[in-house]
Amino acid sequence: MSDAPDANGPDGDIAPDVAAVELDGVGKVFNPGRSNEVNALTGIDLCIAPGEFVTLIGPSGCGKSTLLRLIAALTGVTDGSVSVNGKTADRARLDRDYSMVFQRAGLFDWRNVSRNIELPLELMGWKAADRRQRSAEMLDLVKLSEFARHHPAELSGGMQQRVAIARAMSFDPKLLLMDEPFGALDEMTREHMQNELLRIWAETQTTVIFVTHSISEAVFLSTRVVVMSPRPGRISAIIDTDLGERSEATRDHPEYFANVTAVRNALRGDHAS
Repeated sequence: MSDAPDANGPDGDIAPDVAAVELDGVGKVFNPGRSNEVNALTGIDLCIAPGEFVTLIGPSGCGKSTLLRLIAALTGVTDGSVSVNGKTADRARLDRDYSMVFQRAGLFDWRNVSRNIELPLELMGWKAADRRQRSAEMLDLVKLSEFARHHPAELSGGMQQRVAIARAMSFDPKLLLMDEPFGALDEMTREHMQNELLRIWAETQTTVIFVTHSISEAVFLSTRVVVMSPRPGRISAIIDTDLGERSEATRDHPEYFANVTAVRNALRGDHAS
């Protein structure tokens, strides 16, 4: 793709010793000073290294999705600072350092699978031939090459989410933000998608920040699980859950169950406090 724009922005490759994400004293208050003021987050300190897979878990309303939006510069902090790849969150957004995947795939029904994946590249000014080549590469990555000409309505929910991941990865972002992307899937499809995501993460070495309500999902996927307290959201525990190369056998491993118990206990401690 020699004619395609540099997806990493003017700064080029990110130095390996620079944190992928660094949060320093981050707080977020919605509607400050009004009767409907909501103190969503307070005192968030977190450093995520390049290539990590970090999951945020906590009770509903604790600010997990808000924290993702702060990292993505979709909303601004009230206190503290956010840096992404050594830049301000705003600069990283302009440089397209990250991409997001949501619970709903958000595909356009009138575009086939290939053209859905091409959309961000089209908006970035990539040439048609480069877009088609990259789309084919991404479809191969998510193992959907034979569905390039299909439309979203012809795909299962899990397949649609794989297309959404392919679209999010199309411009080679350094950071992938995922907000409960498998929450609407049945259990078997969800486990399959977890395996697929781990394969894609291993192949691309992209940094992933993943939001979930599922303890088992958090432990299976992550190198670290960040446990958050009820609102105002704080980090109450960070649990190292790196189980090495994972497979279906990992779900039956004693260390996996020990980590599930550790995360569950941390969540119960939050509720007790």
